[in-house]
Amino acid sequence: MKIIECPRDAMQGIKDFIPTAQKVAYLNSLLKVGFDTLDFGSFVSPKAIPQMRDTANVLSQLDDSNTRFLAIVANKRGADEACSFHRIDYLGYPFSVSENFQKRNTNKSIDQSLSLVEQLQNTCVKHHKSLVVYMSMAFGNPYGEHWHEDIVAKWGEKLSDLGVKIIALSDTTGVSNPNNIKPLFSLLIKEYPQIEWGAHLHTHLESWREKVEAAYNSGCRRFDGAIKGYGGCPMAKDDLVGNMPTEKLLSFTQEKKIETAINTLAFESAYNKAIDTF
Repeated sequence: MKIIECPRDAMQGIKDFIPTAQKVAYLNSLLKVGFDTLDFGSFVSPKAIPQMRDTANVLSQLDDSNTRFLAIVANKRGADEACSFHRIDYLGYPFSVSENFQKRNTNKSIDQSLSLVEQLQNTCVKHHKSLVVYMSMAFGNPYGEHWHEDIVAKWGEKLSDLGVKIIALSDTTGVSNPNNIKPLFSLLIKEYPQIEWGAHLHTHLESWREKVEAAYNSGCRRFDGAIKGYGGCPMAKDDLVGNMPTEKLLSFTQEKKIETAINTLAFESAYNKAIDTF
């Protein structure tokens, strides 16, 4: 099972600026753990996400590691900047099946966003990067817009036609549950086996297990998490629902004897540093 640690998601909504040196120390502790990928920063407007304005500076101070780097982008300019760094392996883009949220998050319509995905995919191919599309509002819609798993599948097909190879179904507001997780992953993994489908779930503590178990039992093998469940999307709603706690993901893998590359002692050290960082 691949575990993607998302400190960027944990940090981006914090109003007080976390000093660059503090970010670097925390991220370097995470690089010792053995995560498949580290979602470490973003190349977006500092007006939109001021916490991430030092991403390039942070990257220049990160240690060598087998863990791969992912940076979030929201437009072609950000993609071009991210692609200028050879250490970045993945560019992540938030594509929404909700027209309302797509405009709120990136100031684009869904159709405009799809056209941008095509540009980002071409840019990634040119620079030997991979594009990860986060399909937000994949499990429900808090804005009163119609939602159905077939809508998610339709956009998944369009993204696949553009050559996207990794799509993470994103909860965003914590509305996922076994009743929408199971049919969605079961459908998409069967219909589009060429896609690596991931789960970016937000959750309340009392419901984390049922969500992870439903996704795993439906064939998902790529999970995003953030230590202690820190974070949440600042563009979604006023009452943020935290990320999936990475420690819960690890307890699940240990209980089910699922293989990961995680170094337990290094994780404990990073966990303790998270408490000092946030």
